[in-house]
Amino acid sequence: MQPRWLSVVCCVSIFVVNGYAAAVPTQDTFVVAKAEGEGTETSEVTTEEPSAPIKLTKMEVNSEVSLRYAHTAVVTYVRNPSRRSQQATFHVLLPETAFISGFVMRLSGKSYKAYVKEKEEAKKIYSEAVSQGIGAAHIAAKARDSNHFTVSVNVEPNTEAVFNLTYEELLVRRNGVYNHAINLHPGALVPKMEVTVHIKESQKISLLRVPEVRTGNEIDATENDAHNSKVVIEKSDDEKEATITFTPDLEEQKRLMAVYADKIKESASSSHNWYSRQSDDDKTTGVLGQFVVQYDVIRPEKGEILVNDGYFVHFFAPQELTPLSKLVVFVLDTSGSMSGRKIKQLRSAMHAILADLRLTDYFSIVEFNSNVKVHKLAEALEEPSRPHYEWSAVELPVTLVVPALATPDNIAKAQVIISRLSAGGGTNIHKALDVAVDVINKAYKPSPTDSSTAVNQTTTETVERINDELQPIIIFLTDGDATMGETNPTRILSYITEKNAGEKKASIYSLAFGQDADRDLLRKLSLRNEGFMRQIYEAADAALQLRHFYQQVSSPLLAHVKFVYPPNQVKAGSVTRHAFDAMFAGGETVVAGKLEPGVQELEPQVTAFCSDDDHHGRKRYEVKNKVKVSEKKEEYLPLERLWAYLSIKQLLDERDAHEQDATKEENSPEKRALAIALKYEFVTPLTSLVVVKPNATSAVDTESSDKPAYALPQRPFLQPIFGAVPLSSSFASSSLGLSSGPLVLSGQAYQLALDGADDLQLEEEDLELNMGYSSRSDNRGFVRYAIPQSASYGLDLPDGFLFRRKDSMHSIDYFHPTTAATPWFTSSAPAVATTESLEEAYHLQGYSWALNLIDSNTNSLEFVANGKNVTLELSKSNTVPKPSDSECAHAAGEGAGAEGGVCVYLTRCVAARDISVDEYRNKYCVVENKYAGVCCPRSKVDTTIP
Repeated sequence: MQPRWLSVVCCVSIFVVNGYAAAVPTQDTFVVAKAEGEGTETSEVTTEEPSAPIKLTKMEVNSEVSLRYAHTAVVTYVRNPSRRSQQATFHVLLPETAFISGFVMRLSGKSYKAYVKEKEEAKKIYSEAVSQGIGAAHIAAKARDSNHFTVSVNVEPNTEAVFNLTYEELLVRRNGVYNHAINLHPGALVPKMEVTVHIKESQKISLLRVPEVRTGNEIDATENDAHNSKVVIEKSDDEKEATITFTPDLEEQKRLMAVYADKIKESASSSHNWYSRQSDDDKTTGVLGQFVVQYDVIRPEKGEILVNDGYFVHFFAPQELTPLSKLVVFVLDTSGSMSGRKIKQLRSAMHAILADLRLTDYFSIVEFNSNVKVHKLAEALEEPSRPHYEWSAVELPVTLVVPALATPDNIAKAQVIISRLSAGGGTNIHKALDVAVDVINKAYKPSPTDSSTAVNQTTTETVERINDELQPIIIFLTDGDATMGETNPTRILSYITEKNAGEKKASIYSLAFGQDADRDLLRKLSLRNEGFMRQIYEAADAALQLRHFYQQVSSPLLAHVKFVYPPNQVKAGSVTRHAFDAMFAGGETVVAGKLEPGVQELEPQVTAFCSDDDHHGRKRYEVKNKVKVSEKKEEYLPLERLWAYLSIKQLLDERDAHEQDATKEENSPEKRALAIALKYEFVTPLTSLVVVKPNATSAVDTESSDKPAYALPQRPFLQPIFGAVPLSSSFASSSLGLSSGPLVLSGQAYQLALDGADDLQLEEEDLELNMGYSSRSDNRGFVRYAIPQSASYGLDLPDGFLFRRKDSMHSIDYFHPTTAATPWFTSSAPAVATTESLEEAYHLQGYSWALNLIDSNTNSLEFVANGKNVTLELSKSNTVPKPSDSECAHAAGEGAGAEGGVCVYLTRCVAARDISVDEYRNKYCVVENKYAGVCCPRSKVDTTIP
């Protein structure tokens, strides 16, 4: 029998969701689906009409921004009107800086909550789980600096599925504004769509703008961009709150989709990369673009310090300071891969960047390809020479040139030199950075502690040295890997970090131009050297991207910044990063920590150096502050979660920068970050999001609304040893007779397939594993997995297993077990686990919406209401809290204009069973000062509950 296939290329997001950034294109694989109507087999004639397509009925995005900390929930409703099960895909594009903090899906009236587990534990759970109905696929719309979250499930006939994903992020201030971006990629037109952003700050909002919906592939919007005329903005009287609502109807959605498609096609047509030229039709389907809210606040002169419930957060963004004079060394890659549009964009960007230098700044231009050259401005007066590129492993000598003052004449000469840059040769990253550090070290006046030495074959011009109080900055741009000289990333990092040290240590800001740059090397280089890395996307606006990046670091206001907190007022080891090489205009520094118990006030001090009055030198800068600590818990502020988020981010940076040993001591950055991530349920590079939709016989790490969880199979047939990232099969178990024996692999790239073949098949480039089985259903098939060759796995094989080696298209080396074959798929009674469902644990049968809000670690409901995070305890006792019922307004389940009710514990209110999470946010109340209550109509209070 010939296989019948329809292959569709898609990116795949495995449903063990890893939370690290995916700014580079995700790894491609194939989703192979059954092709209807092909082949020669005869089939019975049926008069059944084709299934009505699954319908996306509603999409709600609700974002609560409190003190720059955004908590965003994306909720999508889909309905299957057919008499057959159909697959629905939920896809969300998250900001690069966001951590997923929750996911709940509701299928056939049952809710399944995902849990955050340590990554290795998550892999183990999957290796033992029977996973049915959960696969993955996604529409290939991409936005810069974003993560993909995708899950696909089978939706039963005539039922609704609801997906609810939440993520959190601290908004970063760039060029004077906070940018809050929400990607709207529903995949289809939505009859009802609503985006709500509620901002609540402790200071007045000084600027608020909502630009037109964007593609997500542009630089930040400015005041010159068109305003979104479809949004409604409401501001509070005290100007500290604002609510932005966007409800595009079907016509507006069609318009936005068309605009997005046109822009993406235009960008793709001008790109020189194969990965940008994808199908024009189906790659932009159902994508509206990126909804952006920008705002800023009026800030106190000495910064803002907020304390509450044992935590503090310190926001600091100095105003009205004269920028420090700087010494900036531009290290520019002109290797062969920079040819064409890239080199033209580099010339254009550098022409504008040089013009932005201040009269008190100094600069130097270092060009590198196979060799390195420090440019003399006198070259601008000479006839341009024909470029010659040497691919020899022998490095040419380098002459160091003293940096030039940024006078108009010198800028004009430098622009001439930039205009003559051409691309060719290899990429000598090590030598380029080595020379750049030498330029910095040799430029300053010698001091008793100056121990810098010239690199091999490097000479220095005997020119008067510059002012030693300039702020040293290296801007390093490259588009590829190291191919010449020292090419080992570890040795490059170690050498440059050791050399770039002392009082004149330069901040290194790395720019990865295009997708081929070594992002890992550049990120670690910047983390170790007081800078950061940015991706410059190879597109028509690359020159604008370069200029936009430079604006962020062009105006250092303070140097050697230290935040000092009295040790008797803050807990040791709890304070996030509090020493910084520099602070720049338009940015903001945030420090958070824990307070010691019983502290009455917090007295922080900020010390630094700022520009002196003549703008050539610098003077000491000092700010002292004092804030009272109230023993009473005031209005809720998200200080604890903000502290947790910031701590994890910085601990992961510390881990990545210093390449901690794999043994990982208990107090290592990785162990500390993992502990915080698990406690606060953040999906990070160290944790995974685990959810399995159980069948009637088994479940893993999730609770059904009306069935207990069951024990896991104890003997999986394929046990991963290394790199396991499994994906479950997506066909229905009932048609295959599957009830136990999970399908689990190692590796990173997979293929998922269903066909009329009589075996299950796992496939590597040169390896196939075939599990035979028999099925009485016509829906027979196999699942194919592609595994990278670097993966490894162990086998615990069932009888009837076929192992086959492949060489190109020819099969060789067959092996059959000597034992008699027995059915692989069997029906066995499950062993019931002792783990009870959340609904049973908290007596919430019938209140399945509440599963979206449960934090089982604290036995509470957690949600955001009116800009505040609310935590209400749940009772596990059979006797619910019963205080004297107090009067309340706006009873749950009652329409507008209805009379009020009484505040009762949640499960005492029958009317609350059918409400939504949004309605509960408006109808909740507090019982006995801590328990989860609801304003309930008197007639709906269940008086039979003990």
